[in-house]
Amino acid sequence: MEFDFGAVLVDWRLLAKGIAWTVGLTAIATVIGMAVGVACAWARANGPPWLRWVAGSYVELIRNTPFIVQLFFIFFGLPAAGVKLTPETASIIAMVMNLGAYSTLSKSQVFLRVVLPPALKKVWPAMVSQIVIVMLGSAVCGQISTEELSYAANLIQSRNFRAFEAFIVATLIYLALSVALRRLLDWAGPKFFFGR
Repeated sequence: MEFDFGAVLVDWRLLAKGIAWTVGLTAIATVIGMAVGVACAWARANGPPWLRWVAGSYVELIRNTPFIVQLFFIFFGLPAAGVKLTPETASIIAMVMNLGAYSTLSKSQVFLRVVLPPALKKVWPAMVSQIVIVMLGSAVCGQISTEELSYAANLIQSRNFRAFEAFIVATLIYLALSVALRRLLDWAGPKFFFGR
């Protein structure tokens, strides 16, 4: 078996577009998802009973169903209710909902420490891991035609029949993105969210 990575790398513009979409989806999902998590934590701790129930149900529903099911429900299920979304919008909504549920801090985490920064410092390593998982989960979004990295790799291999090379390149890019994102977040947490 001969490898030909040149057949994959010749489509570097497609790979760059996929990387840009992957990074963009992750950035948007991280910012909005963290805000949703904080809002849900507040609702579960201080909200009226009906709001606590809504926030708790949302967290349990998202944490106990696969991401691909959530994505397919949003993209394929909502049109049946008259809500049509682009693949990119559906991907962002699914990623935000997923990260929002996983970043919802419990009442004890937030309020036993009185303020949010000490709680964030405590959960930051797990949060960083979850953000990386959400970024890697964006690969599933290619299944609904969001033009992220796995979509680009799949399109390239369908053109040149070099599946092994295409997905090795995509794997290495995902690895580089994961390492870079983890390092960025490990630096950003103490710098901007909870101090040293």
